[in-house]
Amino acid sequence: MKTLTGVGIQKRSITILVGAIVLLGLLLIRVAWIQVINGEEYSKNAALQQTKDIVISSKRGTIYDRNMNELAKSASSETVTVSPREIKESGKINDIASGLAAILKMDKDKVYATLAKDSSYEVVKRKIDKDQADAIRKESYPGVVLVEDFKRYYPGGTLASHVIGFVGTDNQGLAGIEMIYENYLKGLPGRIITAKNAAGSDMPYKYEKYIDPQNGVNIVLTIDEVIQRKAEDSLQKAVEKYNVQNGAACIIMGAKTGEVLAMATYPTFDLNTPFTIMNEEKKAQIEQIENEKQRSQATSDELNRQWRNKAVVDSYEPGSTFKAMVAAMALEENLVNLNENFVCSGSVQVANYNIGCWNRSGHGTETFVQGVYNSCNPVFMSIGSRLGATNFYKYYKSFGFGSTTGFDLPGEAPGVFHSMDRFNEVELATASFGQGFTVTPLQLVTAYSAITNDGYMVKPRLIKSLVDDDGNVIENFEPEKIRQVVSKETADTVCQILEGVASDGTSKNAYIEGYHIAGKTGTSEKTPRGNGKYVASFVGFAPADDPELICLIMLDEPMGSSYMGGAIAAPTFKEIMSDVLVYMQIKSDSSPKYNFVPNITGQTLEEAKNSLTAAGFKSVVMGEGTSVVSQSPAVGTALGDNAIVVVYTEPVAEDYVVVPDLNGYYASDANQLLVNAGLNIKVGGAYMVSSSVLVGTQDPPAGTEVPRGSVVTVEYNYTTNVH
Repeated sequence: MKTLTGVGIQKRSITILVGAIVLLGLLLIRVAWIQVINGEEYSKNAALQQTKDIVISSKRGTIYDRNMNELAKSASSETVTVSPREIKESGKINDIASGLAAILKMDKDKVYATLAKDSSYEVVKRKIDKDQADAIRKESYPGVVLVEDFKRYYPGGTLASHVIGFVGTDNQGLAGIEMIYENYLKGLPGRIITAKNAAGSDMPYKYEKYIDPQNGVNIVLTIDEVIQRKAEDSLQKAVEKYNVQNGAACIIMGAKTGEVLAMATYPTFDLNTPFTIMNEEKKAQIEQIENEKQRSQATSDELNRQWRNKAVVDSYEPGSTFKAMVAAMALEENLVNLNENFVCSGSVQVANYNIGCWNRSGHGTETFVQGVYNSCNPVFMSIGSRLGATNFYKYYKSFGFGSTTGFDLPGEAPGVFHSMDRFNEVELATASFGQGFTVTPLQLVTAYSAITNDGYMVKPRLIKSLVDDDGNVIENFEPEKIRQVVSKETADTVCQILEGVASDGTSKNAYIEGYHIAGKTGTSEKTPRGNGKYVASFVGFAPADDPELICLIMLDEPMGSSYMGGAIAAPTFKEIMSDVLVYMQIKSDSSPKYNFVPNITGQTLEEAKNSLTAAGFKSVVMGEGTSVVSQSPAVGTALGDNAIVVVYTEPVAEDYVVVPDLNGYYASDANQLLVNAGLNIKVGGAYMVSSSVLVGTQDPPAGTEVPRGSVVTVEYNYTTNVH
């Protein structure tokens, strides 16, 4: 038997010591690895095991029109959240998945997958209805929590849809103002952080931390709800009347402020169901596509067309509406005087091209002013030649064309112009009467502001102010001048000339009795030339001697014999602005008496009758209900004393009446005929009755069936025989 010597004991001790040191070193390395390298991950996992974190949605800011009418608001709702760990620990994951799927009408496998995740917080479904929330509460599922949420609601439905935009299921803005001002509107979410003990159960309330959500900021738009409705209704009427194939746009802007009072695009869509295709024909065609991928792509393409804001995104050749800018260029450069004579033979030879006037037989000898009245292409080609390519392009850029305005909505297009190395004699000639390049409706109405605002172009804008929930103003947005394009003298002269265009020239169909109207029509042929497709447009402003409002109408691809801007866009301007000028209380020469139809929808029947009586109207009640569900004519319509407003107390079919024949009656007698028929009268461009004139024409025609309370427009005729 061997015995350990002193040396042997010493060696063994050293071996044990070295082993202990190595082991300790490995332990230290492991601890360091856990704390330094994987520390963040372990801390996160520990926090998940020890706490439950629930997100509380913030209330999205309200979007108002300029008169504080709600255009977009958030209604209280609830969201279903779960703690998967707690549910798995309860051992009831399958039962809870089945129960939630049945109540929420969801696929069970999808719900189960959410409940099986390795986390302490997941969202199952947002914005559920009250019945579903009550059913979930009744079951008292462990690990299932209902959290207050908010659902976006748009009271106007289709109203200003391309301006306001919409949100997704997570309340994030996806289009329009909702998207561009997301950071203002969304607010900051709150949180409930609850501590859990070693067994995974919630700790007492004192261990819970609550972080309040912060509501979003409210936005006040420059849009006027009444003017917006009028623009949309008239635009739809024009599209249907003139068989417009590719949509239409209208912009009404403050001539001195740049405030956009209305921006309408047709077709429109319902903001409450933005992912539903409104065009039933297109919808049916897409549903017939068997290939799922192709059907999905077709749906996406159609929705993008539906959401497209034609007034901002689309560009087109402006045609003769651009001649106002060319006239201003020539006057500013002293290249023409008002009484200078030009000769139009019907065409002009430019290089190797014979470029015609719209009047192929020619206008003969005419002054510069008459040339503008006649919208004569040869006159403007002559002016373009005098300006030269460099000078023309300088003013083109100065009027804001070729670049975006910095507007509040997404997708603004800059338009397309010739490159300077290819802007030669022929291109200059056609550009001088508004063809060969493209602009957007927004650019064109902004350029006109330089004419209406003493030569200073103003920036178009949609935001009036930001306010808190108590109505306190956080920030006001003031008018902004971009630059001076022409002198005040030039601007005033162009205004005077354009007033003559509306009273004696190609824009006579835009004339409104009692008002000084100025404007210019446009008819541009779309490329490729000769395809029979046109854009009819009109830009006008009023009053001509002191402009307050600019209105642009653009009708894309009208079909049929009536496709000229003067024949269809100018009357649409008149249809809209006849009401808007009255509504804005812009004084006319004839100073008609009028009252505005109040908003009675939602009132009790008694309240509605009192409101109408106080506003100077008579009422006709349709239905047996006790509260008002709809009305006719629309809110804000200007009518004379004792005009009729039809009050619907239940969703019944509209009551139709036959329009009587008014031809040759005195206006006062015609009014009585219409009142007896349950209709209202519009005379000479203003809602009024004159006893000294005779009715010549009417719209709708005699014999037409229209809803009771509708407005019949009549025109003066001083020579018609009296019945």
